[in-house]
Amino acid sequence: MEQDAQFAAEFNADVDVEKIAEVYAEAYLNAVETQRESIDDAVNEFASLIEVLKAQPKFTAFLASAMIPTEEKITLLEKALAHAATPVFWSFLKIVAKRNRLDILTPIFVQTKKLLDKRRKRIPVTITTATEIDSQLLSSLSEKLCGIIGGEPIIQCVIDPETLGGMVVRVGDTIYDASILTRLKNVRQQMVERSVHEIQHQRDRFRTPDATE
Repeated sequence: MEQDAQFAAEFNADVDVEKIAEVYAEAYLNAVETQRESIDDAVNEFASLIEVLKAQPKFTAFLASAMIPTEEKITLLEKALAHAATPVFWSFLKIVAKRNRLDILTPIFVQTKKLLDKRRKRIPVTITTATEIDSQLLSSLSEKLCGIIGGEPIIQCVIDPETLGGMVVRVGDTIYDASILTRLKNVRQQMVERSVHEIQHQRDRFRTPDATE
């Protein structure tokens, strides 16, 4: 874990925070597995810290400040958390602190959850509909999506009246759009393209001399 965290800290300053956070998240999950600890418990422990940070903005600002010495941050963390934290989580926090990355604890947590979902083949899916989906249909959709995406769909439902009907399903960066509105737009676009093609064809006929004359 120490080597993985060091690798993250040595990234160039312009590297995206998400990528740096992902390295730390990977290191944390690997350390938990090495110690044969429960990954679910480890993620829940991390989540509890994030909730504390949300509720204590001054504490969060203290940890993120570049003006505060690292040892002072570790001392405060130890007083607040060390007695309750598991050894693997406390060790991880100290490494993050020593690498001056306590400012990205929340992004690290987000990436930790994403990596855990990826390892367990839990795939985020967003379903947008004009009205609320009933539980029976949602269950059927979940079952069908499971076979299509090759994993467990973690479904988030979004209601958007402009969808008009049907639904829009987003799996990662891929969008499967079956809404009436989109189909109407597609038909309209096809009609426009057909009309433009016909006009161009007629213009070409008038411009080109008839070979039989």
